[in-house]
Amino acid sequence: MVKAVIIFLMIGYIIGCIHGSKVAQFLSGVDLKKAGHGNAGASNATLSLGWKYGVLVALIDIGKGVVAIIGAHFYLADAIHLTEEQIWLLTYIMAAGVILGHNFPFYMGFNGGKGTASIIGILLAVDWKIGLFALILFVILSFATNYLIVGVLEFYLVFCTATYLWIPGIGPTIIALLLFGIAIILHLENIKRLVNGTEPKVTSAFKKKK
Repeated sequence: MVKAVIIFLMIGYIIGCIHGSKVAQFLSGVDLKKAGHGNAGASNATLSLGWKYGVLVALIDIGKGVVAIIGAHFYLADAIHLTEEQIWLLTYIMAAGVILGHNFPFYMGFNGGKGTASIIGILLAVDWKIGLFALILFVILSFATNYLIVGVLEFYLVFCTATYLWIPGIGPTIIALLLFGIAIILHLENIKRLVNGTEPKVTSAFKKKK
C-alpha cells in the first residue's frame, strides 16, 4: 500500500505540472508569473489577459484534474485486493498530487498556481452532480460579490464537506482539509486585499482587450 501511495502521488504530481498558463504564455507572449499578481493560474490569467485566456487556462487545469481522477478510478476498478476505503484513499492521494504539482511545479521553482481550477476538475470527477453544484455556486458568488476569492473559498468548503459526508474512510477527509489549508495559505494575500478593498474585481477581467 505504501508503494501504491508513492506511485499515485508521483503520477498525480506529474499531471499537475501540466500548466494551462504555459499555453496562455505561448499564445499571448505574456508570462503570468511576471504579470498581475504573479500567479500561474486561471484567476490571474483572467485578471491579467482577459476572460478568454482565463477560460483557456481554466479548461486545461480543470481537465487535468478530471483526467487524473477518472484515470485513477478506471485503474483501481480492477484492484479486487483493495477495499473501497483504500480505493478512495488512493484516489485522493492522486488528487493531492495533482494539486501539489499545479501549485509547486519543479520547473517553476516550486511556485506555480493556487489549485482552484484543478480542484474543480477533481470534484467534478469524484461526483459530477456535487461538482456542478459547487461550480454554479462558485460562479454565482464570484459575480455577486465581484471577487473570485469568495467563490474559491466556497468551492473548497463544498469539497471538504462532500468528502466528509459521502466518501468512505477518514483519509480522504484529512487530505481534503490539508488541501483547503494549503489553498488558504496561498490565498492569504487575496484575503488581505479583500479585507482592505484592493482585491481586483471580477468585472475588471471583461475590460481586457487581449
